[in-house]
Amino acid sequence: MANIIYMDNNATTRVADEVVEEMMPYLTEKYGNPSSMHTFGGQIGKKIAEARERVAALLGCEPDEIIFTSCGTESDNTAIKGTLEVYPNRRKVVTTRVEHPAVLTTCRDLERHGYSVSEIGVNREGQLDIDELGFRVDDNTAVVSVMWANNESGTIFPVEKIAELVKARGVEFHTDAVQAVGKIPMNLKDSAIDLLSLSGHKLHAPKGIGVLYVRRGTRIGTFMHGGHQESGRRGGTENVPGIIAMGKACELAAARLDEENTCVRDLRDKLEAGLLASCPDCFVNGDTDNRLPNTTNISFEFIEGESILMMLNQFGICASSGSACTSGALEPSHVLRAMGVPFTAAHGSIRFSLSRYNTQQDVDTVIEKMPPIIERLRELSPFVKT
Repeated sequence: MANIIYMDNNATTRVADEVVEEMMPYLTEKYGNPSSMHTFGGQIGKKIAEARERVAALLGCEPDEIIFTSCGTESDNTAIKGTLEVYPNRRKVVTTRVEHPAVLTTCRDLERHGYSVSEIGVNREGQLDIDELGFRVDDNTAVVSVMWANNESGTIFPVEKIAELVKARGVEFHTDAVQAVGKIPMNLKDSAIDLLSLSGHKLHAPKGIGVLYVRRGTRIGTFMHGGHQESGRRGGTENVPGIIAMGKACELAAARLDEENTCVRDLRDKLEAGLLASCPDCFVNGDTDNRLPNTTNISFEFIEGESILMMLNQFGICASSGSACTSGALEPSHVLRAMGVPFTAAHGSIRFSLSRYNTQQDVDTVIEKMPPIIERLRELSPFVKT
C-alpha cells in the first residue's frame, strides 16, 4: 500500500507523526490513572490539562469550556439532547437538510419521541435560506443546530451570523464543526456560539476522541453519569492517549492554518481545474466562493460514482462518493438531493478532500488517470445517447 494517493480526508485523516510520538508514552510506561492521588497518576492529569489548553487555543476559547468525548457523533448527540433536557418545556429543534447523520438521525429519532423538528433547505450552491431559519425559530425552540461546513460539498455556512440571530431569540445554538476545525480560523470568544462539536480523526489525531465546547453559562444536562471527570458532565476514566493526541493535533493545526489555506487550497484548485478541463459533462457542486480549502465535489454525469471509485482504487487512489457514514446507501447523497443536483449527476458525484500530506505528483496522477476512466464508463452507460 506504499503507493496510495489518499484524497478522502473528510472521511478520516492520517495520524500525524508528531501526534503518534506525543501519545505513545501514555500507551506504554505512563499508564497511570489521572484521578489517582499519587504522583505517577498526577502527572497524567497535568498532561490532560495541557491538552485542554491546546484545544482551547485553536478554538479561541477558555480551557474550562472544553469537554473531551469519544467522537463528533457523541458531541452532537450530547449538545442536542443535553439542551432539550434542561429546557423540558421547549419541544422543538431547528436544523438543516444537509447535516451529517450524527445530527439528522438524532433529530429524526427525537421526532419519534414527540419532539418537533424543522429542517431548513438549501439552494443550488448548498447555502441556507437564513430568513427561513429565522422564521422557524419560535418560543418552543430549545436548540438550533447548523453545521459550520458541509462534509460533502465543503460549503461553509455563516454560522457566526446565524448564532447571533438565534441568540437574539433566546435560543441555544450548536454547530457541528467537525469538518471546519483546523481548516479555517475560529475565535469562539467573539462569537455567539454556545455549543460546538469536533472530532480528532478529522485533523490528524486518532479515531475515538472528540470534543464538545460548552460556552460558560450555557446550560446542558449531564450526559454520562459516573465519576467527577470533565467537571462532572461526562463520567468515566479519561481516554488519556486520545486526549493527549487531540491536544497535539490541535497545536499542529493552529500552526498550519496558513498552509491549509494556501498550499492545500492550491492543490485542490489545480486538481479541480484539471478534471473540469479533461473530463466532459462534469461540474462542481457547492459554493465555490465559500467552501473548505481542501474539498471539491464534482459530478460526472450519466455514470455511477461507485464505478469511478472502483476504477480509481485500481491505481491506489482513494476518494469518496459522499459521506463515509452513508456510503452503504444506494440512494444519491441526501446533501446533493437537497441542493437539487439532477439525478443523472448526483449518482456520479465524487468528493476529493486533500490534506497537507498530498503532493503535486498526487494531483498530476489523478488528473492523468481520471479521463480514460470517465470515457470508459460513459461507453458502458445506458444513460448516454449514442
